[in-house]
Amino acid sequence: MLSLARVSFAVLAAAISVKAESHTIHFTNLCGFGTPTLVQNGVILSTGQDFTIDGPFRSAIAYLQTGGCGLNGEGCTLIETTLVNPTTPGSGSSTDISLIPPHTFSVTSGFGYFNGCQPAGADCNNPNCPTAFHQPNDTGVQVPCQLDNADLAITFCD
Repeated sequence: MLSLARVSFAVLAAAISVKAESHTIHFTNLCGFGTPTLVQNGVILSTGQDFTIDGPFRSAIAYLQTGGCGLNGEGCTLIETTLVNPTTPGSGSSTDISLIPPHTFSVTSGFGYFNGCQPAGADCNNPNCPTAFHQPNDTGVQVPCQLDNADLAITFCD
């Protein structure tokens, strides 16, 4: 029979060995103007510096603020992301580019996962790019990542 101390130690060791969920978003702005902006629920979380969160990161948007973008990226090329560790098949991270009005092409924008799922990503370098949502049913442009702790690199003007 196992002693209570041995069981407690085994549970503690298992808990320590499990890495907590974490995601980082990294920006690269090659435009020479503008400010990379990361927004979630109307709150600006980053203006170009790396953003790291411990835990799931749902329903965030990113864009290059050139002076003409609204808080929710209106008038600009929008990158939408949810970064979460999958709990069932198909329930992990998903990122896309949106040009659904009131969003419109403003600068070349792209993203790619790193620390898992690379080279999965997408780029949009013109108003008609096939890798972006142009209407809500363009769901085939979503780029999934079904690995734990996926990170995201967002680049403007590459």
